[in-house]
Amino acid sequence: MKAYLGRRYRFSASHRLHVDGFSDERNREVFGKCNNPFGHGHNYWLEVVLSGTVDPTTGMLCNLVEIDEFAHQRLIAKFDHQNLNTLPEFDALVPSTENLAIVIWEILKGFTAAKVEKIRIEETPNNSFEYSGE
Repeated sequence: MKAYLGRRYRFSASHRLHVDGFSDERNREVFGKCNNPFGHGHNYWLEVVLSGTVDPTTGMLCNLVEIDEFAHQRLIAKFDHQNLNTLPEFDALVPSTENLAIVIWEILKGFTAAKVEKIRIEETPNNSFEYSGE
């Protein structure tokens, strides 16, 4: 039987949505207030949905300590209280939350104790993004 487990993590980060090849007017037109030259920040909620079979001995899909350690070491430590624009993962990407989801997905591919089914990132109460790979 396939089971699903969701884990939520919180981190704070800032970013500026901006394309160097666009004029200032075009950047304002596309990104609005998110193009502020000083950037702006969010308190993000990341939900990771894992799948697998429940271990009959532990009654768990995976060891929660393992997924929490992975998330804190590889994701939270990397992104929390950072300016996303300054991270190498965004050298060639606009640090939109959509692109952040893809970057996080690629990191989560390294977690092998269960299958990562999808992720969801809530940027604001009105903006959330889901990604489940290609």
